[in-house]
Amino acid sequence: MKTTFNRYFLKDLGKLTSAAVKAEVAGVIIAVEQATSLAAIANLKKLKGYKTAYRIRVGDFRIGLVVENGNVEFVRIANRKDIYKLFP
Repeated sequence: MKTTFNRYFLKDLGKLTSAAVKAEVAGVIIAVEQATSLAAIANLKKLKGYKTAYRIRVGDFRIGLVVENGNVEFVRIANRKDIYKLFP
């Protein structure tokens, strides 16, 4: 799938202090790029009330995604207690 990165996602990613979480996020990005459908992406859940918003669980962090026409935009990454205040 074609992926793009929102500037807030890149800023949030730079703020992460754990190298292990950064490595997991890199693995998720590669998995999304190689996936042929949404069903092939592990830990992906659709957000209720939104047609194009999804989230991926990475430990205590959540990655907010928007999927439109086969394009995946990584919008935010934040701790699980904060992500739903920031995304969507």
